Amino acid sequence: MGKLLLFISLLFCLHLEAQDTLTAPENEKITFTEKDIKVDSNDSIQEIKFKTNLKKKYNSEEFVYEIKTPEKNAWDRFKEWLARIVQNIFKFSSERTSMSVVMFILKTIAILVVIFVVYLIVKAILNKEGQWIFGKNSSKKIVSTDEIERNLHETDFEKLLKETLSAGQKRISIRYYYLWLLKKMSEKGIIEWDIEKTNSDYLYEIKNENRRDEFAYLSYLYNYIWYGEFELDEATFEKAKTAFEKTIRSI
Repeated sequence: MGKLLLFISLLFCLHLEAQDTLTAPENEKITFTEKDIKVDSNDSIQEIKFKTNLKKKYNSEEFVYEIKTPEKNAWDRFKEWLARIVQNIFKFSSERTSMSVVMFILKTIAILVVIFVVYLIVKAILNKEGQWIFGKNSSKKIVSTDEIERNLHETDFEKLLKETLSAGQKRISIRYYYLWLLKKMSEKGIIEWDIEKTNSDYLYEIKNENRRDEFAYLSYLYNYIWYGEFELDEATFEKAKTAFEKTIRSI
C-alpha cells in the first residue's frame, strides 16, 4: 500500500514538472534589436529589363487563348433564315437538322444551275441550221456556206460543186445546189433574194405554177437531206442532184 502511494506521488510530480516546461515559453518575451535587421546593399540588387520585342514574340496564334466566334456574313444569315423557315414548316426538333436540309436544297439548286448553264453553252454552239458544231457538218463548212449566202451573186457554184463532189461531200453539195438555185431564180427575177427569207417566202413569190411546184419539191429534198440526221445513201443523193441540175439548167 505504501509503495502504491509512493508511485502515485511520483507521477503527480512528473505531471507538474511537464506542465511548467510547456507554459514557460509563453511567458517569455522575444526581443529584436536593430542589429538583427538585415539590410540589402546596392551591390546585391540586379536590375532586370523586359525585351523590346516581347509583345511581338508572344503575338502569334499559339498565345491567343480567347476563341473568337467568326462574324456571320450575309450568306450565313440567309442560310439561317432559310433554316428557320424549314424548321417551322417541317417541325424539326433541332436547327442542325433544318440546316442540313437547307444545305442539301442549296447544293441541288447549284447543280441545276450548272446544268442549265452547260445547256445554254451547248445551245450557243449550235449553228442556225440545228447541226452540232462537231456533227456531220463541220463548223468550217457551216461558216463557209453562211459566207456564201451573204455573197450569193459573187459565188462560183460550179467550181464549189466540182470540189465538194470530188471530195464525196454529199450534204454540202446539196446545200450548194440549193443556193445556186436561189441565185439563178434571183437573177431571172423569179424571186427577190433576201438572206432573211425562208423557203415558204420564196415559194409565194413564184408566179409560174410549174416553177413553183419544182421549187417546192427541191425545197423538200434540201430540207430532208441537209437537216436530216441519217446517213445519206448514194441513190438518194443522185436523185436530188439530178433534180437540182435539171431545174437550174431550165431557168
